[in-house]
Amino acid sequence: MLEKKIRYTLGKEERLKSRKVIDQLFKEGKSFSIFPFRVVWKYQPMQAAPLQAGFTVSTKYFKKAVDRNRVRRLMKEAYRLHKNTLQKSLELNNKHTAIFIIYVGKEIPFYALVAEKIIAVIERLQKITNENSTANS
Repeated sequence: MLEKKIRYTLGKEERLKSRKVIDQLFKEGKSFSIFPFRVVWKYQPMQAAPLQAGFTVSTKYFKKAVDRNRVRRLMKEAYRLHKNTLQKSLELNNKHTAIFIIYVGKEIPFYALVAEKIIAVIERLQKITNENSTANS
């Protein structure tokens, strides 16, 4: 029997692009901070992917698009490599979630810091998901 290989991808359907969903997320979503990130999340009605994510970096601290894109790329890469545990727990609990990760730091971080903090963000979201599923059971 073939075992399913874990794919570390961040496909088109996993990206949060819908203006309507993003507006709703910022209006009704819950948030928490793990410096240098602020995370806004909300359970969604059924969608193609159980987990959709968006990333942004403030123009207030990063005037140059090159710098914003660099930070965004670091965030996406760390997320792409570590999201699978959260995705599995969402699938088990039959939940669909939209998350938006906002970088609120003032300087360009090293990848190691970004990866460490993204892991903390994912663990926190997983904990929230598991708490909600046990409360609903």
